[in-house]
Amino acid sequence: MTVHALYRDDFYLSTAEAVVTAIHEDGGIELDQTCFYATSGGQPGDTGFLERGDGSRIMLGQTKHGPIKDIIIHVPLENQPLPIVGEKLVLHIDWARRYKLMRMHTACHLLSVVCPYPITGAAVGEDESRVDFDMSETIDKDEVTAKLMALVNENHPVFVRWITDEELIANPGIVKSKNVRPPMGLGRVSLVCIGEDSAIDSQPCGGTHVSETQEVGAIHIAKIEKKGKENRRFRIRFGAPTDEN
Repeated sequence: MTVHALYRDDFYLSTAEAVVTAIHEDGGIELDQTCFYATSGGQPGDTGFLERGDGSRIMLGQTKHGPIKDIIIHVPLENQPLPIVGEKLVLHIDWARRYKLMRMHTACHLLSVVCPYPITGAAVGEDESRVDFDMSETIDKDEVTAKLMALVNENHPVFVRWITDEELIANPGIVKSKNVRPPMGLGRVSLVCIGEDSAIDSQPCGGTHVSETQEVGAIHIAKIEKKGKENRRFRIRFGAPTDEN
């Protein structure tokens, strides 16, 4: 059964009510709606717990997609009790973890503004993220950090604008990634926009993000690695640069 993915319209929704629609043989739980983000596009799925009517909890180890994007499976940790189909639950995201991922994912978008090269890979993490660019130029990590922090401190708005699949197909130039397909197939595509009237950036992305760049906080480029003749890997970490970076 397809699910109403509440996070697509509200990145800050950390709790919601839902009804169990299916239980998989491996224990995976499907719900009629969810605020849990499912692993996709380099961003890990949410963790947290499902609260039952008696107050007991079903702890979740991951959230993932099923065979199609409209199926989201909540995977309990080992030895957790399972609900029954039709049971009403209250969903609780591990908000501290999700918020860090939102900040990091937004930082990755800012990095793609500072380094306007095709993206060949990316992975969002709680404490460190990486973005790979199709580039051969030598670039100073401290210079990149300074430009990133300028965008953060200017506190640009971050928002989502929806376009149709057809509009995206007609404007392929807005896709920065060379290897990851934009989140299509749902009839509409989310564009993550930064700046008034998208003046700073606009690119297709189904991940979760903060609402203004200042929320990203202090970040820095810890390392730039050469991954081939024309590929550079940038590692982003929270906090100010240290002598160890």
